Amino acid sequence: MAPGGRRGADNRLRIIGGRWRGRRIEFPDAPGLRPTADRVRETLFNWLQWSLPGSRCLDLFAGSGALGFEAASRGAAEVVMVEVSPHVAAGLAGNAARLDAPVQVVNRSAEAYLRGEPTPFDIVFLDPPFAQALLEPSLAALAEGGWLKPGAAVYLEYPSTHAAPMLPPGLTFARQQRAGQVAYALAHRSPANGAVADQ
Repeated sequence: MAPGGRRGADNRLRIIGGRWRGRRIEFPDAPGLRPTADRVRETLFNWLQWSLPGSRCLDLFAGSGALGFEAASRGAAEVVMVEVSPHVAAGLAGNAARLDAPVQVVNRSAEAYLRGEPTPFDIVFLDPPFAQALLEPSLAALAEGGWLKPGAAVYLEYPSTHAAPMLPPGLTFARQQRAGQVAYALAHRSPANGAVADQ
C-alpha cells in the first residue's frame, strides 16, 4: 500500500492476468495506499502460477485490492481481504460485487484479525504500510497462530533500502527481488512432513 493519497487516474489499476485480464478497478484515496506495481505483480504471479488454482488466499493489508483481485482472477477459490479503513473496505466490497469475485472483505485491522480463530490459508499477501513496522509482527502472528497451511506461500514487500525481515521459525525465503524503491520476496512454510516446498 507508497506514501500519500492518490488522485484522479492514479485511483485505477488494471488486472493483468486471468479471467478479468485488462479490467480496471477503482479505489478511493487513502494515506499510505500503494498498489503493487504491474511489473512486480507479473513476477509474483509467475512465481505463484502453479499454486493459485483452487487456493485459499489472505490479502492482509488489502488497500487497493491489487493482489487479492489478481489472485481471484487467476483461479483462487477464495480470497479474504482485510482492510482497516471503512471507506477503502467499502470500495473493495463494491469491486468484488461488480466482478462477482470469490472475495470476502473484512473491515478490521490486521492485528485484530490475527487475534481471531485461525482458518489456515495456502497463500498470504503481506504488504503493510512501510512506515508502520508491521511486517515482522504480522509474519510472527501468521506463523505462530495457525494461519498457514503446510507448504503455504507468504508474499511480502518492504523498502529496498531495508534489510529483509527476520522470518519466524518454519518460514524460509524462496525468492527475493528488488524493483526501484520496493523489495519483494516469497517465503514458504515447511511442509508437515519436512520435505522441501516447491519453489
